[in-house]
Amino acid sequence: MKAFQIQAPGVSQVIDVVEPKAAAGEALLRVKMVGLCGTDLNTFRGRNVMAGLPRIPGHEVAAEIISGGGALADGTLVTVLPYTSCGLCASCRRDRPNACQHNQTMGVQRDGAMVEYISVPVEKLYPARLSLQELVLVEPLTVGFHAASRGRVTANDIAAVFGCGGVGLGAITACASRGAETIAIDMDDAKLAIAAHAGAKHLINTAREDLHQRLVEITDGHGPDVIIEAIGLPQTFRAAVEEVAFTGRVVYIGYAKEPVAYETRLFVQKELDILGSRNAQPEDFREVIAYLERGTFPVKDAVSAVEPVEEAGSMLAKWSDAPAMFTKIIIEM
Repeated sequence: MKAFQIQAPGVSQVIDVVEPKAAAGEALLRVKMVGLCGTDLNTFRGRNVMAGLPRIPGHEVAAEIISGGGALADGTLVTVLPYTSCGLCASCRRDRPNACQHNQTMGVQRDGAMVEYISVPVEKLYPARLSLQELVLVEPLTVGFHAASRGRVTANDIAAVFGCGGVGLGAITACASRGAETIAIDMDDAKLAIAAHAGAKHLINTAREDLHQRLVEITDGHGPDVIIEAIGLPQTFRAAVEEVAFTGRVVYIGYAKEPVAYETRLFVQKELDILGSRNAQPEDFREVIAYLERGTFPVKDAVSAVEPVEEAGSMLAKWSDAPAMFTKIIIEM
């Protein structure tokens, strides 16, 4: 069967691999579409320290059950929870397997879904009354929904999100769907426009607007109650702590690629809750599916391109050269 493989930084190819055989408790799936995310882009660039090369990427999945789905009939369309958990580490014992110390995400620590067929444990399958493109969007949206959950976002909050890429868009959607007055922050007007369609009430383009002054205006000088950082830059890591309200919550999704120097006085003086957010939980998948089934998410705006697997390498190269041009690239298998 065909598979797309990143072989070395900037080098990829469609190759032939052996078809999988489903073990007991697993379903055999025919992969229909796979989304590319920033993690895959960093793997392609050779900057993902968690992904060894060569690697078959892909963890944002829309697939069809071929056999072994248990209570799910053959032909059912599903998406997949792409993480593993050991059941023994501190995170798993606290019922937080999304942060398992030994997690192996499809397409990152192990080969992923950019193949014709995969075998997956039945308990990791999520059926939904969604289109294939919507199914692909479930996993990236869950990451943002989980961050909103970590930040305890409610309708009483003003919540700001740094970054309107795929994950940031999920956080914006989650905050807005919880009733929070939501602020989207980016340097790209096109992405900010999508954020508005996803529920952001206020848009801040930091390429031409003063971030602090705009947040002061929107929040009557208090700062946002919650700030979610979904970019991964030292300056936005710092800005989240500087701009959040006293006794506010800061949630980090992105990784800064270098050490970040903080004014730690603010941690104590503001008595902040500073939280990390990793992957997603099963309840996040169920929440996102229910949200998407309502049909209000701007799918057409959020998907930048849909291309066949033969074009996956060239799309990654284009994305690498011009990151701002793309929000979500979907590959048809």
